[in-house]
Amino acid sequence: MAKIEIYTWQYCPFCIRAKSLLQQKGIDFIEHSIDGDQKARSNMRNRADGRNTVPQIFINDKGIGGCDELYELEKTKQLDLLLQES
Repeated sequence: MAKIEIYTWQYCPFCIRAKSLLQQKGIDFIEHSIDGDQKARSNMRNRADGRNTVPQIFINDKGIGGCDELYELEKTKQLDLLLQES
């Protein structure tokens, strides 16, 4: 199974929505909450090629973007293919 990581803010509606999709699909993920954590925020920014918005989602260490990109992958049936890679 693929390794999924998501950088979030606690009350971010897009973060909640992205996590909800992953949970509905029964996908385990590692959540990195960046609320007040400058080190985690800096790490996210470095991994996400300077992007500073949340969520930032990584599948097998490859940044796929945020919530909209995750739902687009789901809509086009590409998410399941990515999740099968390990």
